[in-house]
Amino acid sequence: MKKVVIFFILAYIISWVIWLPLYGHHLGLSQLPILPFHHALGGLGPLLAAFITSFFFHGWEGVVELGKKCVQTRPFSYLAIALFSPFTVILVASIISYFSGGQTMELSGMLINKEFPEFGFFTIFLYNLIFFGFGEEVGWRGFALPYFQTKFNALTSAIIISLFWALWHWPLFLYRAGYTSMEVADILGWTLSLLTGSILLTWLFNASKGSILICAVFHATVDIAFTADMSDERLMNFMGFIITLWGIITVIIFKPKTLAPRP
Repeated sequence: MKKVVIFFILAYIISWVIWLPLYGHHLGLSQLPILPFHHALGGLGPLLAAFITSFFFHGWEGVVELGKKCVQTRPFSYLAIALFSPFTVILVASIISYFSGGQTMELSGMLINKEFPEFGFFTIFLYNLIFFGFGEEVGWRGFALPYFQTKFNALTSAIIISLFWALWHWPLFLYRAGYTSMEVADILGWTLSLLTGSILLTWLFNASKGSILICAVFHATVDIAFTADMSDERLMNFMGFIITLWGIITVIIFKPKTLAPRP
């Protein structure tokens, strides 16, 4: 318990301190220096916390073990799912949107990011993979999930992590576009989306025998899908419905104990 408590405290402190210049004016702290891609830098908090805690408790052996999971590419089938499934979700959601409301399917913006439209797909993929894929998944799934699964089943572990994951986002509600305008119903829906994501990422982690890389790729591609230039509110609602349904089906098929085809 001590190990995972230290990890979460470090993850929060590192990210929240990095983000401080972005929300500090709400606390009376103004004119703090803001760096390029400052928000993204805060995404590295869980990664740094995981490696620091691993080194503190297990030395270089723990660091190396965590690092190995970050480059584990097999099984390739789950890597392919992580890489392509979010774009399949966009396509299916576009078809549903078209037949339910007569909207013309416009897929040209699928690989264009709303925040950084000047970035090519490969650049925005690396950006999301490094700062939010590895930045978060080394901590949440790579470090915390194995610990919780020694105490609880996979579904319960996914639920617990989703709560800590949600709390980590707290500063974003003070400065981040899309978060600052959320009302209570929006926050509940957002929390549910994190829970669904946590379930699917737990399934990918367990099914791939602990590949952080596969989780990081899925995290990155989901982020790209939901920030694509074609993702209006209607389409995002359909995408959210499909992913939620996917999470429910995953629990039904693979069962709460392991959320995976094998222990």
